[in-house]
Amino acid sequence: MTERTDIDTTVLRARLLARRDEILRLDASEADERKTVELDPQRLGRLSRMDALQSQAMAQETERRRHLEVRKIDAALARLEAGEFGYCAACGDEIPAKRLAFDPAASLCVDCAQDTAKP
Repeated sequence: MTERTDIDTTVLRARLLARRDEILRLDASEADERKTVELDPQRLGRLSRMDALQSQAMAQETERRRHLEVRKIDAALARLEAGEFGYCAACGDEIPAKRLAFDPAASLCVDCAQDTAKP
């Protein structure tokens, strides 16, 4: 594949690395929210425990989504290193520069992304 001249890979790499750092920092700062909820009846009432369990579940789902985003960012950085950045992983066509500006971790062109989203 040829090097894309319509995108600034240096800027996009910097954005990807900054977002990755931000996600990891947020993940570390919210680690306490994912800890096991203590079921001490003296300390919490039934509704408070349910609320704590719900908050824990939401924090765990947020962590799962963040880890998924980090994997996507890492894959985009690997594509940058391999010279494959900016090309659709499914069909090989160029991913529009506007799509990459919006989401530098995008690995699919609009058509292929729509195809994978269909049930």
